[in-house]
Amino acid sequence: MVDAFRMHIMQTKELGTCPVRQIGGCSFFYMRISNVYIVIVVSTNANVACAFKFVVEAVALFKSYFGGSFDEDAIRNNFVLIYELLDEIMDFGYPQNLSPEILKLYITQEGVRSPFSSKPLDKPVPNATLQVTGAVGWRREGLAYKKNEVFLDIVESVNLLMSSKGSVLRCDVTGKVLMKCFLSGMPDLKLGLNDKIGLEKESQLKSRPTKSGKTIELDDVTFHQCVNLTRFNSEKTVSFVPPDGEFELMKYRITEGVNLPFRVLPTIKELGRTRMEVNVKVKSVFGAKMFALGVVIKVPVPKQTAKASFQVTSGRAKYNPSIDSLVWKIKKFPGQTESTMSAEVELISTIAEKKSWTRPPIQMEFQVPMFTASGLRVRFLKVWEKSGYNTVEWVRYITKAGSYEIRC
Repeated sequence: MVDAFRMHIMQTKELGTCPVRQIGGCSFFYMRISNVYIVIVVSTNANVACAFKFVVEAVALFKSYFGGSFDEDAIRNNFVLIYELLDEIMDFGYPQNLSPEILKLYITQEGVRSPFSSKPLDKPVPNATLQVTGAVGWRREGLAYKKNEVFLDIVESVNLLMSSKGSVLRCDVTGKVLMKCFLSGMPDLKLGLNDKIGLEKESQLKSRPTKSGKTIELDDVTFHQCVNLTRFNSEKTVSFVPPDGEFELMKYRITEGVNLPFRVLPTIKELGRTRMEVNVKVKSVFGAKMFALGVVIKVPVPKQTAKASFQVTSGRAKYNPSIDSLVWKIKKFPGQTESTMSAEVELISTIAEKKSWTRPPIQMEFQVPMFTASGLRVRFLKVWEKSGYNTVEWVRYITKAGSYEIRC
């Protein structure tokens, strides 16, 4: 197999970009990390996505043992340790436990570290039985905090492509729920969101109609391994025993009912061969009590731009020749307000035949705290623990610009 991979894949010029190759009756899945090829060979129709996920997780595990490096020297220096780890992370072709935190509890051997590695050593924690054999492999027993707190962040990115006439061509929101838990013992958490399916299921179970209010439809939801999927499928509630510290609870996407935080109305007039007028009006559509931070609007101009003079109602604007754009920056943009920028652009007249300027879209960057473009809201976050302690829950929302583009 090694010779087949070297002769047919490594030594051929047509390596290409496809990470899966079939030679004879076998499939080779391969990745190159620094100066090392990692290859998985299968003779059946295996799950490719699962195989690559296993490789990525295994490399992260090796890096945590080797002090952050994974290359030929690290492999040579840690041959015995790699064999010991492979014994634990794969059985009969089935991936097993790949969590560095848990494996370090019972494979306490330290890797031979590179002299250039500056990563501090992780101290192993005793008593690994529950993590290895129990159902809660991501959390150890005996955790204790003076103050029990949960921090929950909903972070959304808005992607938009709008035509020059103001109609939406493409619009979606990708979001993630980030959590940071400092909870004692083995708590059970239950998270309620204003998603349509969850609210409908709740009203069926309680035999009462759903309350009026905005509900949203979540698409492409993926959860952290701690979420009880059986309970989610039957009750549509997100219940879980959280890992200690920071983790990503879930990811989602929304394609309908998106609240756009900004509307941009551009008008660009080309006055002959040497002058251009640019007017851009930006309206904030979110609540008057909210505000956006770090607003940047990039208006593209032709390459032969010489200089530009500006008039703005707020913020600052300048011409940036390295990206061929007028860059308008507003530090703080209140809700339900509008700002305008007018610019006169002078172009260098060229003798060569003028090509028609293909107008790239206007791009926008921003952050809006305590606002969600999807309308997603946390209805409740309940914490149960056998000792019955009190917890403090903190919830924060933030919406950022993903690919936010307006054609002009």
